Amino acid sequence: MKSTRFLPKLTFTAAMLVGAGLVAAATPAQQSALPGMPPVLNPHNIYSAAGANMLSPAVKHDKQLVYVPNTLDGTVSVIDPKTFKVIDTFKTGALPQHVVPSYDLRTLWVTNDYGNSLTPIDPRTGKPGKNVRVRDPYNMYFTPDGKYAIVVAEKMERLDFRNPHTMKLHDSTKTHCKGIDHMDFTADGRYLIATCEFNGDLVKVNVATHKVMGYLKLRPPNHKRAMPQDIRVDAEGNTFYVADLRGDGVELVDPVSFKQIGFIATGYGAHGIYPSRDGKYLYVSDRGNPRVWGKHRGGLTVIDPATRKIVAQWPIPGGGSPDMGNTNAAGTQLWLSGRYDNVVYVFDTRTGKLLHKIRVGRQPHGLTVWPQPGRYSLGHTGNTR
Repeated sequence: MKSTRFLPKLTFTAAMLVGAGLVAAATPAQQSALPGMPPVLNPHNIYSAAGANMLSPAVKHDKQLVYVPNTLDGTVSVIDPKTFKVIDTFKTGALPQHVVPSYDLRTLWVTNDYGNSLTPIDPRTGKPGKNVRVRDPYNMYFTPDGKYAIVVAEKMERLDFRNPHTMKLHDSTKTHCKGIDHMDFTADGRYLIATCEFNGDLVKVNVATHKVMGYLKLRPPNHKRAMPQDIRVDAEGNTFYVADLRGDGVELVDPVSFKQIGFIATGYGAHGIYPSRDGKYLYVSDRGNPRVWGKHRGGLTVIDPATRKIVAQWPIPGGGSPDMGNTNAAGTQLWLSGRYDNVVYVFDTRTGKLLHKIRVGRQPHGLTVWPQPGRYSLGHTGNTR
């Protein structure tokens, strides 16, 4: 699929753009944004620069491919999204968890958790490079100003702030966050909120100082202990949605007061969260768990953040275990790994129909569809803005 629209180079001042009516005036929160963070183009949609086919010139020569880390095989499967066939498989390090686009969109990093390494992929060729030694990289993100890569060191319960190109360690933030896994950033870029999978908490960190600001204990209404997974902020930047594997739904959190303000029951084992290309919907993967229910009971739930209501639920015929991934550049397909089924699912986002199941390696996890729209990447499987 060829791109039909490219972002222009941002050579105009914010005042010029506002005066020309091309962007809305900045809100007070945006006026106090993290220095160096690119300005939000639409204050009512932080994803406005990552709309359908809004590909940066930086990625225009990249191959259209899907990269799937197979955690138990120590490999990445490469899928051609035109034919839905695996066209390559290459070795990484032990227990690859996620394929993470760099802030500048020029490298895809495979986080090899047990291998204590990152495998770089050149998106123009689709081929891996030499591994870079990094301790305990379960996941990886980038600060909104592009100054640091943040390696999520799950076992060590810390965030390692590193040079985003060389991965040299700058400093570490120790947390009391067991199973620190996923994060997202506030609209102004000044704070990150990360999930603590094994003690049911969230942790809030100041991006500029790298200091922990506080913790929040999540409480699902089914009275089980929360097990938070993925976390994403809505397009307005007002509410964080937290997928709760044990709570079978998503907690809603106010990032300013840092309090839980609601809950939406989705399905068994809520796990991943992805915005639609226009920012109007959030796709929640309900992974299920065969060890708990004896069979796969996973599916997809579509939430409208404006109303905080479920607008659709997409079952997987015969059951499944949808985990993590992303939409394609056009936003017409949602690609997700099938964690316990050793497959990749492709959904039609217009109908909710399951289009394809593609056989890959053992326990596929955080796959990346490439290229992605957007000016820069905040990490994970392509959280772009």
